[in-house]
Amino acid sequence: MINEAIRKKIKLIKIHTNRLMQSTIMGDYTSAIKGSGLEFDQIREYQFGDDVRRIDWNSSAKGDKIMVKQFIEERERTIILAIDISRSCQYSSKEELRQDVIAQLAGTLALVAGNNKDKVGALFFSDKIEKWIAPSRGPLHVGKILEAVFTIEPQGTKTSLENALKFLINLKHRNAIVFMLSDWIDDEASYKNALRIASCKYDLIGIRILDQCEHTFPNIGLLEIEDPESGERFIINTTSLKNRSTFLQTRLAEQKQFFDRHALDILDITIGRPFINSIISFFHRRIKRQI
Repeated sequence: MINEAIRKKIKLIKIHTNRLMQSTIMGDYTSAIKGSGLEFDQIREYQFGDDVRRIDWNSSAKGDKIMVKQFIEERERTIILAIDISRSCQYSSKEELRQDVIAQLAGTLALVAGNNKDKVGALFFSDKIEKWIAPSRGPLHVGKILEAVFTIEPQGTKTSLENALKFLINLKHRNAIVFMLSDWIDDEASYKNALRIASCKYDLIGIRILDQCEHTFPNIGLLEIEDPESGERFIINTTSLKNRSTFLQTRLAEQKQFFDRHALDILDITIGRPFINSIISFFHRRIKRQI
């Protein structure tokens, strides 16, 4: 059930997205997020210059000519938003929660994809699969995703990127672009293999929603902290953490290196900063690499 506060949030996202659609982002989005699949067209006789990998040996064996499979480019895009709604996303050192930024970002991407006539679907996950909305088109479908983005309540408490990735791997969608929105705080050893496999099947883009404290931990003396997933509480002395910033930055850097090694894109969004410019810059970088 959508209350008035959620209606206002959805309306605000639509206003921002409409403004974006009048700017250059649509062209950037279309160029940066390309459909790259091939759809079978016909079998024809081999011609000089044809790719030998497309020779159809079964058809060739039936006659005295070499036959090849001809394909046409499949330009239709399918966008899948994999959205982390675990309890760790309820954290923030700012007034705005991480889950609020994830919701705004997911809503914006869904609207941009919808306005571009792309199919868009959404996977909501914690340590379990919370909800799956299969890709489809149309304003009513996008509205369904927006409603879920702002109203869904997780049943699970922890995070399992591995479970989410395995779910994506088992889907039968071709030529899909996956935006995975999360804090990416999880045991990396548990999901690295699944991430490698998923990256072979999809154009997978990791979006890390970060708090400023995850860049530089504050030096504020004794601090009581609570793990939002386990409920455990700790008291730490921030003045004695000489390498506190180095540790946090190393975690982010190592994660980035893993993505780079597997040719995966990663976009960092920091809570408290407008994310629109970050998205536009990200699309620009993808376009430059494709030129």
